[in-house]
Amino acid sequence: MTSPLLLIFILIILVSWVYYKLNRRIEILEKQISDLSKKESQENEEIKEIQNEEVILPTQATSYNFTSTATSTDRKETEQEIQKDWLVPFDFIKNNILTIIGIFTLVLGIGYFVKYAIDKNWIGENSRMGIGFLAGFILIIAAHFIRKNYTIFSSIIMGGGLAVLYFTTTIAFREYHLFTQNTAFLITCAITLLSIFLSYRYNSETLIVFSLFGGFLAPLMISTGQSNYIFLFTYLSFLNIGMLITVYLKNWKSVGWIAFIFTAIYLYFWTIQKTDLTTIIFYIVTYIIFYAFALQNYFKSNTLSKLDILMLVLINFTSIIGLVYIFNVLRYDPLSIFPLAFALINVFFAFREYQNKKFERNYSVFAGIGISLLTLAVALQFKTHLITSVWAIEASLLLYIWKKTNHSIFKVFFYLLFPLVILSQMMTWTEYINNEKHLTVVFNPVFLTSLVVIASCFFNLILLKKESKEKSDTEFFENTFKILCFGVIYLSILFELIYQLSSLHLVIILTYSFLYSIVFTCLLLSIKNQLSISENLENLLIYGALLLFIAHISSSQIVNAVLSKEIDLSFYWVHLIYLLPLLYFIIKLIPKSQFLKQKASYWIVSFVCILSVSFEFYRIYIFSNNSNYKNLFEHQEHFRVLYLPIIWAVLSCSFIFAGLKKNIPELNKIGFSLLGITILKLYLYDVWQMDNVSRIIAFIILGIILLMSSFMFQKFKNMLKNLVEKDENSADEEI
Repeated sequence: MTSPLLLIFILIILVSWVYYKLNRRIEILEKQISDLSKKESQENEEIKEIQNEEVILPTQATSYNFTSTATSTDRKETEQEIQKDWLVPFDFIKNNILTIIGIFTLVLGIGYFVKYAIDKNWIGENSRMGIGFLAGFILIIAAHFIRKNYTIFSSIIMGGGLAVLYFTTTIAFREYHLFTQNTAFLITCAITLLSIFLSYRYNSETLIVFSLFGGFLAPLMISTGQSNYIFLFTYLSFLNIGMLITVYLKNWKSVGWIAFIFTAIYLYFWTIQKTDLTTIIFYIVTYIIFYAFALQNYFKSNTLSKLDILMLVLINFTSIIGLVYIFNVLRYDPLSIFPLAFALINVFFAFREYQNKKFERNYSVFAGIGISLLTLAVALQFKTHLITSVWAIEASLLLYIWKKTNHSIFKVFFYLLFPLVILSQMMTWTEYINNEKHLTVVFNPVFLTSLVVIASCFFNLILLKKESKEKSDTEFFENTFKILCFGVIYLSILFELIYQLSSLHLVIILTYSFLYSIVFTCLLLSIKNQLSISENLENLLIYGALLLFIAHISSSQIVNAVLSKEIDLSFYWVHLIYLLPLLYFIIKLIPKSQFLKQKASYWIVSFVCILSVSFEFYRIYIFSNNSNYKNLFEHQEHFRVLYLPIIWAVLSCSFIFAGLKKNIPELNKIGFSLLGITILKLYLYDVWQMDNVSRIIAFIILGIILLMSSFMFQKFKNMLKNLVEKDENSADEEI
């Protein structure tokens, strides 16, 4: 027992002696610096007096300009201060990291010493508690005496002392049961009041942060596991009211944010653990407190900083999530009552700005939040999914506020929240599979939620359209965002379509799905300028459309389904609807794009055309011959051997004709390539499969087509030659 105490005593003496020597040396240096600064200030005053005698008084106009310049300078300084507010906590930690680590280490050291003394049975339970309280008060008293010269250092030391008092109370209650829960709670409240008084007395934001942490952690420290949420949230409400008063008196914003985070955690945890109607009262009280916190600068100077705007967004939407969740679980109606009530509050402030003819940042923020809440109220009234709808609308609101305020923090939060919207929407889609009841067409919770997300995506795309069209480092992310938006819109409608058609034949489902996909892609391409779609994204959409055409044309099992009487023949006309977007795609969309700059593009588009004509003539041939499963193979073989070469020959001539007319060499190559394939197919395969009559017909028709193609080729060749000679002659005449 003697040796550890002796060692500690010696260490304390050594540390005190070193501290005394260092402190003495620092005082001497401070005195020297003070003398030098006084001397320098005297010299500066003498120089200013000499300059003032020579300066001529400025005119009134000059004075006015100087004033306006000073005002603008003050504004810039204010803006810089607002920008720095976000980094204040990080700067504080960076500049005082050693002090923070030191006090943390000291508290741990005291704790380990007390533990060591307990293990050795040196002190009893009451003595242990007494040592803890004594150590805490010693630190607080020491901080009191050094507060004038070392403000921040003393605040951290005092915060450490308060931490010791909190932990001592907790251990005395939980481990040693020296007093009841009520007594422990009163002691923690007293410590919190003491810390608030000291922070206000010494004007220390650092100290009140320590106090706030202790105040919010106190219920956890003395918790016994029993549910007494009314007492808990009453205590938290009073603590938040104290926070609000402190913020309005001292303008300590960090205090409000810490209180908001702790309060939100408590409220959400309790709402999920035990959903109770009484909790609504505490949600409303919390909303009023933190809404007032967000409007502190607005009431004082009619301005909203970026953190104030962020708090307005968070307190509105976090409160609605909790309140609507409670109503939904307890099956109360209407769910839209809370979004409507909060919307009216924001609309009131927007109307206030409107009456004052101020249509700047404040008006945009209040109006944006109000409209978003009204939209959410409509969405919830139609029983949409809460989290997905809230996040989608909140994401759009953040993007809107970023466009109005140009504060990048809102754009960052938008890009963080939007992936969560996508994930939440994907979880919403799973209800098409898991839902046991049949969902009504369109007016069902899943698709109505999808409509909210679709509206949000369109709104986001319109806002981002105003971004710079020049290529930048963010082009990849913007293209990715647009692809995600298009994907969500496309899949939302597709899944609803598939779900509502799920009771029909698979061919019908696939046909409608492909038709919808083709129309959707062509629609995007037709409004590419309005959506500011980049060249790379446009090419990607064109390739996607071509693949959809190929898949729809070649994979359709409509012939087999009609022949087996599973679907009616009239449905074939629905299948042919794709020809309209295909013609529009080839005639209107492709020529206006940069897609044709690539030589391979002509080959892909031509392949789609050949595929379409070949398959549709095949289906018409099968249906017109009243085929059935018994003679289907025979008719297929007859079409493949006799009619397909003729169709390809006609197409090849068409490609050659178009290539010559429009002077596109690639079309000529495609036409001759298809003609070569047709001839090879005819001589290597078809001739051996035909009867004599079919062989004669095929050779005659194919021969006529080849002769006509050759004639047209020669004619256009001579025509082009004459045009070239005519141009050369006219050029010689001009010379």
